[in-house]
Amino acid sequence: MDRLRIFTGNANPELAEKICDFLGVQLGKAGVSHFSDGEIQVEIDESVRGMDTFVVQPTCPPVNQNLMELLVMLDALKRASADRITVVIPYYGYARQDRKVVPRTSISARLVANLITVAGASRILAMDLHAGQIQGFFDIPVDHLFALPVQLAYLKKIKGEVVIVSPDAGGVERARELGKRLNASIAIIDKRREKANVAKVMHVIGNVKNKVAILLDDMIDTGGTIVKAAEAIMVNGAREVYACCSHPVLSGNAVERIDSSHLTEMVATNTIPLSESAKRSKKIKILDVSPILGEAIKRIHNYESVSSLFI
Repeated sequence: MDRLRIFTGNANPELAEKICDFLGVQLGKAGVSHFSDGEIQVEIDESVRGMDTFVVQPTCPPVNQNLMELLVMLDALKRASADRITVVIPYYGYARQDRKVVPRTSISARLVANLITVAGASRILAMDLHAGQIQGFFDIPVDHLFALPVQLAYLKKIKGEVVIVSPDAGGVERARELGKRLNASIAIIDKRREKANVAKVMHVIGNVKNKVAILLDDMIDTGGTIVKAAEAIMVNGAREVYACCSHPVLSGNAVERIDSSHLTEMVATNTIPLSESAKRSKKIKILDVSPILGEAIKRIHNYESVSSLFI
């Protein structure tokens, strides 16, 4: 591990520290500062010439600042002659804009992929992308990790007959995979999205009566979809409703919505740092994914299989 170096920006330094603790290495020395006009300045404070470097930086809120920090850090490492630069993106911002839903819009997920590649990334290590096909937006290798093993270990503790519920048709594959692991049936929420970040739940497809429902999604942003879905599930006779996601974006008044909802608990991971209000919430439970990320980093560094982590 002598040639391994791990760096981080300001997006989620706590997660980067946990990854380093798992690997038994020190976090790389780098300073991320700002000029008075807001320009980002990055200084790598140790030699990385010929090193296998990893940059842990989710592009979570504030999205644009964290993305720009990542790009400037990649450029600094490239100009410092790092041998290989792997970008570890626990949460990939702009992933929802992965296609043109209406005319004359940007496919920002592809744009961000291009920016990261041009800035100097050699490969990508991501977790629970909003859509798997985003891997194809990169012209460099992508290792796609899943929080499922950590989520599964926690969800197995739930008592009663379980049904996995996808909040939309796009998440059925994810729900089916978890249902198979928990030996549970699945259901789907039929909803109509009126505009961005606003969802209207129509009805539940599948049997949830007298069951413990687990709503499964990759991210929870405003909380509108999950809260309305939980209400619809309870109306259809469920005993309890849990929400499970990888990325707790929780923008706006999402925490207040969750606290006052029908949800028994919302289970998420630490790919994104929580706000102070979210940390105080009695309904939000955070699981640690640093061992998965750390193991993947070790395997990439040693040129070992990453996919075998999930077999």
